[in-house]
Amino acid sequence: MLKVKKRDGRITDFDQNKIADAIFKAAQSVGGTDKLRSKELALKVVLEMENEKRDDVPTVEDIQDKVEKILMEEGHAKTAKAYILYRHKRTELRQIRAALLDGKSTSIKLSANSLMILKERYLKKDNNGKVEETPEEMFERVASNVARSDKLYNQDVEIAKNKFYDLLYNLEFMPNSPTLINAGNQLQQLCSCFVIPVNDSIEGIFDAIKHQAIIQKSGGGTGLDFSRLRPRGDFVNSTKGNSSGPISFMKIFNATAQAVTQGGKRKGANMGILRIDHPDILEFITMKEDEKSMENFNISVAVTEKFMQALKDEGEYDLIHPKTGDVVRRLSAKHVFELMILMAWKTGDPGIIFIDRINNSRSQPTPTLGKIESTSACGEQPLLPYEACNLGSINLAKAVENKKINWEKLRTTIHASIHFLDNVIDVNNYPLKETENMCKANRRIGLGVMGFADLLCQLELRYDSQEAVELAREIMMFISIESDKSSIELAKTKGHFPNFKISIYKDGTPIRNATRTTISPTGTISMIADCSSGIEPLFAICFTKTVMDGKELLYINPYFEKIAREKGFYSDELMKKIANRGTIQDIEDIPQEIRDVFRVGYDISPYWHVKIQAAFQEFTDNAVSKTVNFPNWASTKEVEEVYMHAYELGCKGITIYRDGSKDVQVITVNLEQKKMQMIKEKQRIQLIKKEKESCPECNSQMQLIDNCSTCQICGYSVYNLD
Repeated sequence: MLKVKKRDGRITDFDQNKIADAIFKAAQSVGGTDKLRSKELALKVVLEMENEKRDDVPTVEDIQDKVEKILMEEGHAKTAKAYILYRHKRTELRQIRAALLDGKSTSIKLSANSLMILKERYLKKDNNGKVEETPEEMFERVASNVARSDKLYNQDVEIAKNKFYDLLYNLEFMPNSPTLINAGNQLQQLCSCFVIPVNDSIEGIFDAIKHQAIIQKSGGGTGLDFSRLRPRGDFVNSTKGNSSGPISFMKIFNATAQAVTQGGKRKGANMGILRIDHPDILEFITMKEDEKSMENFNISVAVTEKFMQALKDEGEYDLIHPKTGDVVRRLSAKHVFELMILMAWKTGDPGIIFIDRINNSRSQPTPTLGKIESTSACGEQPLLPYEACNLGSINLAKAVENKKINWEKLRTTIHASIHFLDNVIDVNNYPLKETENMCKANRRIGLGVMGFADLLCQLELRYDSQEAVELAREIMMFISIESDKSSIELAKTKGHFPNFKISIYKDGTPIRNATRTTISPTGTISMIADCSSGIEPLFAICFTKTVMDGKELLYINPYFEKIAREKGFYSDELMKKIANRGTIQDIEDIPQEIRDVFRVGYDISPYWHVKIQAAFQEFTDNAVSKTVNFPNWASTKEVEEVYMHAYELGCKGITIYRDGSKDVQVITVNLEQKKMQMIKEKQRIQLIKKEKESCPECNSQMQLIDNCSTCQICGYSVYNLD
């Protein structure tokens, strides 16, 4: 028996090992451990199929029917029942998948969750809202469209198209959402990040509002720095009146974003920034205390080195009039910093960007063009006024084979991804001429990663460990080096970026792109790829989701499910228990070494969140988007420590979020999970009452750094929540 007919009609090679694996999984679910017996049963299935001497090619269903028969005849009733239930679940899942695609099928192994995202936002639809393209056709559309750029440089478009399609089909790389949605469609606007200058005049302000609306209509998000605007109450010579200040104008930008749906898919996303030395900084810091205000803005304070020095010295710093440069007031750096911490603790805003660090680093490769003032909506992409950037992320989960990183495969993925992102610059339809000029002159791109937590799970490494920090540094250094090599190779055939001669690279080897790497949050694109988002830890091991006509689907982290079956502790009851709790740290039925690896966000102290971010930032041209998530009961002192760690470890910015601090939040955990976390944290507090104690993992002496007690040998840590 050499061939088998798939459910979609395709004829493929027959693989006896797949039968053995399916039988063994069914056996494991009822306590079976004999893998050899599964292979023997699979052989019996094959022999019976061959004895039938049929003229046609057997179908998948034919083979599965035969498996059920053999299992019953050989006395494996429990395994047969488990196998039948598994078939039923798979049939139900296929029905859901077909319904989500309005009857269309896909050969890509996508979860129902992924298909729901694709249907809602990405796949083309007819005038009645019915899906017109499959995921394969979407990837074909995107790959063909982006490959067209190679024709401009007399390169083989077909080779590029096939390379890009394979990247997308295999879920090894995903571009930012506007590229997936708009490539090959009418809009053809493929960038996600834009920065618009806001000048201090009515004309300048309302030009910026118009530009914001145009960009968000096309699917992009906007970053806006309001530091040029004169403070509230300032005299306006032309009208002989008083200025209403930057916060009042921000409300107009917010209302515009509310009215304009981003690319027809979602509300507009904005980053609002004000310098720490602006006279209205206190009003800015507290502006989101009322959750109903500025709901379409993330806000960040642009913190200067002068402020950080004043904070260190426990002194005052100057507030400077943006037009005259005069010092108008002095404030206590400590008091302002404490207010920022309190508001972040209460609302999640403001975040911090270290603006001088951004302008003194590779984030600003063309300093002669001016200073960077703002970033993208999630802080990952610092940009010059009127500059934009297209982003994409490599799925690190796909780089692991046999519990090792396949560096050669990762290298190939990096080079193909850089090629893809560079091509986007040429085929993009820019919403503003000023932006087109800036983008084509600098050719800034941002290649990042997602699936980092999944990679750690496959390598059996815990997120909050020095090994994970060192691996993060090693991976990002590799990506940076290979991205630079790829950009240099592209420059040989397509030319360097036009501003190269006035850039920081002018005395070196010509390079195609002013920047190459960015770590973005990868919200929905990581859902499409079924991997963990960005460089964040796992959010949950298992969870349930209601789909279609009230059907409940149980989602299990595939790496956890695999190891649970291999180790023999898998059961549907255990998975439901985990889904209800979120964390597995208190479930003694699961081996400790597995609990150590599969740690979710709230199992990890904020200190390690920052260390991972800093490790990636060290080798990232632009910036790193990461949110340090706190449990609801976290203190303001912890927020302060995270901000200071971010500064000391070289991050370009930091964002925190305390669970439950907003009435509405994107991701939630259930009450039982929160209760279990609270009990666990109270128990762990007792371990760090003394400055030094023995590590509960390896009995080595632990070191107290601020409120985080860390073992210098194995990396185990506990965080004091007092």
